Order: sequence, then C-alpha cells, then structure tokens
Amino acid sequence: MDNRFATALVIACVLSLISTIYMAASIGTDFWYEYRSPAPENFSDLNKIRDDFVDSDPDEKTYNDLLFRYNGTVGLWRRCITVPNKSTPWYSSPEKTESSDLITECFSFTLSEQFMEKYVEPGNHNTGIDLLRTYLWRCQFLLPFVSLGLMCFGALIGLCACACRSLYPTIATGVLHFLAGLCTLGSVSCYVAGIELLHQKLQLPENVKGEFGWSFCLACVSAPLQFMAAALFIWAARTNRKEYTLMKAYRMAPWSNVHEEKRTIEYRNRHK
Repeated sequence: MDNRFATALVIACVLSLISTIYMAASIGTDFWYEYRSPAPENFSDLNKIRDDFVDSDPDEKTYNDLLFRYNGTVGLWRRCITVPNKSTPWYSSPEKTESSDLITECFSFTLSEQFMEKYVEPGNHNTGIDLLRTYLWRCQFLLPFVSLGLMCFGALIGLCACACRSLYPTIATGVLHFLAGLCTLGSVSCYVAGIELLHQKLQLPENVKGEFGWSFCLACVSAPLQFMAAALFIWAARTNRKEYTLMKAYRMAPWSNVHEEKRTIEYRNRHK
C-alpha cells in the first residue's frame, strides 16, 4: 500500500474515533442547553418543586418554568435543576442558602415522554398538537443514535477490509461516516430549531439567560469530524483502486503484445 493511502487511513481512523467519543459524550451528558437565573430568595415550596419536576405525567410548561427559575440544564435524556440539599441545616429552616448547600437533581425522560406530542400552547392540551415541535423533538432524540450506529457499522466494515487486505470496502465505511455526519448535523439543527420554537411559546423570565452547553458543542464538533473522516476513507479507497487498475493494465500489456505476435507468426507460417 502506498504511504499516502496508509497515512490517509490512519488520520481517518483517528478522526472517526474522536467523533465517536464526542458523540457518545454528548448523548450521555445533560448540558445541551443551560439556563442561568438569579438565586431564589427561598425554597419554601421545595417539596412541591420536586414533585412537579419529577411528575410521571409531565407538563411541558411546568417543568420548563422550573428549569427557567432554578438554573436548569437539559440533555437528550434528562432534565436537571439546582435545589438545596436535604441534608443541610437550611433545609429545615428555609431562608437564603449558600451555593455550597445547593445540589443538582436530575430526572430522566422516559421513552414515552420522548415520543409524547407537543402542544401549540405548551401545557394546554386543548390547543391541538404542534406537529413541527413534536417531530423536531423526536428527531433530535433518534438521530444521534442512528449516527453512532452508522459509525460502528462502518468500523466493522473497515475491520473486514483489513482482514481481506483490500482498501475497496472502505468506500462503504466512508459512505456510512458521511451519512452519520448528516444525522449528527440533522440532530443539532433539530435541537436548535426546537429550542427557538419553545422560547417563542414560553418567553424567558426577566434576568434569566439561556445558552447552549458543552454537550451541544461536542455534537457540533463531531459532525465535521465525521465528514472529514468520510472524505479521507473514500479518497483513499477510490484512488488506490484506480492506481491498482492502471498498474495491472500496465503489467499485462507487454505480455498481451507478445502473445499477439506469436499468433500472427503462426498464422502466416500455416498459410505459406
């Protein structure tokens, strides 16, 4: 194998590994979007806050209001808020609390919640289903897993190519990485669109700021890495295949001419 192709494959494999790690980390963490709000004066209704936040039949407006007010963070799987620790003395005498007494409590979205319909007016079931937000939410949840699956399948094909000592199957690896990049890009786009539409329905309170977190940034970085890996895989496989075909034709050409000359001489001798 030419050193150019070997170098391209090594770089592509490294990019693929990094993008896989980034994508897995972004899926498993809870910082796709973060809210920054002033510390509440008190938490006198702390039990009600917890009950509303971990309700098995969640109201989208209720838990988003809590995210706004209590420095919430949202991931693909979980939502989190910052509340006082039950074990602190403050908990029995609620006034103001120090930051060291605050803990982050998280609650996972169930599978049924991931596929739950979103309403035109969040929290109001009588306003009809908002199909756009519903399918944006489902896509932002499903596409990252499709992306990871495609990259793993591409890696399996790459291992088979190594076992067969052929670069040509790595074209499939490149195509799968390209599709994975599209899925990652689609997931990021769906998430941004979903957040923007949500904030149009539910305005952020005064002094509350929202920003995309580092989990979201990992997904954003993962997409171009997948595209670069795909380009290197496809380039190495196609170029190596072309050069192999040309070299094979070059090696066979002299022998073909010799055989043709022998057949010509034999034909002439027979017809003298």
